[in-house]
Amino acid sequence: QVQLVESGGGWVQPGGSLRLSCAASGSGFSIYAMAWHRQAPGKQREWVAAITSGGTTTYADSVKGRFTIARDNAKNTVYLQMNSLKPEDTAVYYCRRGVGDYWGQGTQVTVSS
Repeated sequence: QVQLVESGGGWVQPGGSLRLSCAASGSGFSIYAMAWHRQAPGKQREWVAAITSGGTTTYADSVKGRFTIARDNAKNTVYLQMNSLKPEDTAVYYCRRGVGDYWGQGTQVTVSS
């Protein structure tokens, strides 16, 4: 059974930073690509960033240059470092493993002054 547990969300002022974490249970973490998605109020869930098992990263245009996805296979954890946050980044952020379509419960990020 795979479980994904996000943490690190909260409130931050525009221009601030947050680091989200997603801890995965189960075996074989290192061989799977992982991704972050988000869902803002009243909007569809959207893909934010992904990282392959080999460490190759890709980003949505809206976050490119501001967000960084990384993984620590020894800790079974994937991270999302978010810098220069904007009010439009406000959303619930979800961790996902595509193989098996596993999702975490989400963590709220609120960017406002």
